[in-house]
Amino acid sequence: MRRTLAVLVLLLLCGPAWAQAWPVKPVKFIIPSGPGGTIDPLSRFLADQYAKVFGQNFVTENRPGAQGNTGIAAIAKAEPDGYTIGLAASSMIAINPHVYKAMPYDPRSELAGIVLVGDVPNILVVHPDVPAKTLAEFIAHAKANPDKLNFGSTGNGSSMHLAGELFKTLTGAKMAHVPYTVPGDATRDLISGRLQLMFQLMTGIQAQVKAERVRPIAVLSDRRWPGLPEVPTTAEQGMRTLRSSVWFAVVAPQAVPQAVTERINAETNRLLADPEFRGRVQALGAAPMGGSPADYRKLFDDEYARWAEVVKVSGAKID
Repeated sequence: MRRTLAVLVLLLLCGPAWAQAWPVKPVKFIIPSGPGGTIDPLSRFLADQYAKVFGQNFVTENRPGAQGNTGIAAIAKAEPDGYTIGLAASSMIAINPHVYKAMPYDPRSELAGIVLVGDVPNILVVHPDVPAKTLAEFIAHAKANPDKLNFGSTGNGSSMHLAGELFKTLTGAKMAHVPYTVPGDATRDLISGRLQLMFQLMTGIQAQVKAERVRPIAVLSDRRWPGLPEVPTTAEQGMRTLRSSVWFAVVAPQAVPQAVTERINAETNRLLADPEFRGRVQALGAAPMGGSPADYRKLFDDEYARWAEVVKVSGAKID
């Protein structure tokens, strides 16, 4: 409380001049994961671009642990002076609070969403032996074979897991969830036929789809994926509510000065309007987003409530 008041007093005393001067020293950019995946290279690319835009180093620091909780907590609990920010995945802030018994932070009250950066949808893929090519055909097959289909994921509470639970809730199908700790193992088991399906993230399975090792059924989104434009979406196939993705947003401690939020938001949106920058974000595996802090809040609130209901119905928990 005292540190928040101190920041507010500083802003009142220094006003616009203070905000314009930021940053006057290096900014810590926390990555709430280990190396690899999408969030790590995307964070490093964004930090490099911020260094060029703002004229100060943005020092990346990996803080893996507890499916992102460790790193996001480090952001939420940092001094709210604009010198600690990071990139959050939606699974960390909109799903984790519902599947973990105890959380080290509350994303609703301790995080400020600055700007949406990119989005990666889930895609329903099946082993080639599954006799279905459309979403309707797959639903019919799943309902005709209760408890005979296994779907893999990267663990309880992951987007892949909850996308499957959402599918079960919407369709009444009965399938078994098989959690993995290594994403590549799940993909290999799908290709070999040990698993019949996955609600994989697009970036983790796109190459296997193109190689025809697995069959795509539907992108869990309203929009087709540029890398697989021939694959229809769930919305196109009559199930608009069957949507799931992992999106990424720049976040900071809740009481970060509004002027800092506005500067980062404006510059990030300017970058996202640049074709070269957008192309790089896409190459890193995410569809560019953008928008205002209010856009972030609306999406976060919607996703937080939606996944809370899916977790409640499915009973998914992480000890």
